[in-house]
Amino acid sequence: MVADQGSGPSSPEEGTLFWWEVLSDTERRLAASASPSREARWIVAAVSGIEDDAGLNLPAIPRHLARLDVLVDRRLAGEPLQYVLGRWPFRGLDLMIDRRVLIPRAETEVVAGFALEECNRAAASQPLGEPVHVADLGCGSGAIGLAVAVEHLAARVWCTDFSTDALAVARANLAGLGLPARRVSLVEGSWFSALPACMAGRFDVVVSNPPYVADSEPLPPEVADWEPQAALRAGPRGTEDLVHLVEEAPAWLTPDGALVLELSPASADAVAERARSVGYRAVRVHPDLVGRDRVLVARRPA
Repeated sequence: MVADQGSGPSSPEEGTLFWWEVLSDTERRLAASASPSREARWIVAAVSGIEDDAGLNLPAIPRHLARLDVLVDRRLAGEPLQYVLGRWPFRGLDLMIDRRVLIPRAETEVVAGFALEECNRAAASQPLGEPVHVADLGCGSGAIGLAVAVEHLAARVWCTDFSTDALAVARANLAGLGLPARRVSLVEGSWFSALPACMAGRFDVVVSNPPYVADSEPLPPEVADWEPQAALRAGPRGTEDLVHLVEEAPAWLTPDGALVLELSPASADAVAERARSVGYRAVRVHPDLVGRDRVLVARRPA
């Protein structure tokens, strides 16, 4: 690594690199990325533990520089920043992630928010101390289910996934959750088949971010080449898993329970119409942070 010339603290001896120099050089190396300054900050913080400007005046440690070079090379090869870092924030959680699971995104934070609203609604109609039963189907890293467990103290959460690899990541994240981990179960299996039969008709909230990309739909290389395709693509239409969840959820929900689904803006109207045809009440499609239709919320058919 060669540091850029520029203003900053002088080195106490020849050849010493300070983190401010390393940051400048890393930003230069990442110049072709969408946000080189932000990405350089993330990577430098990941290897150095420095998150404020004052810390950038400290001398860099050679072993940290060697790791930084590895991370930058991975990013330059096209690997998503989130996988390069190995961790990513989600609603206050610090999630471990890698190529076994989807990258947690801001739109999925919105989904978790609506799931929590439904948890609050369910809790308001229950005796004090009664648990709110939640199923996060196809949980991947566990982002939604673990966020619900942390943010809603009455939530009893089942996180399921058919992928043993994904559940290994979710298990690692669960291990770092603290006391809320006691209210979370991880179960392997496909959709509702993973849940214990005794829970049929007892879930207050069923939430999922299922695959919703059609097989023929193009995706950016950073998504198509790196993220797990089984968690992205649902089939020829892209709505296969969404429709399955809509049709099967009533048997697992309480009489006033809610289904909360992340979906594609292109399929929002069709999936909402399917929910209405099944008999769901109060079917609504809500926007994500940039105004695109993204979240279906529907109450169980009477």
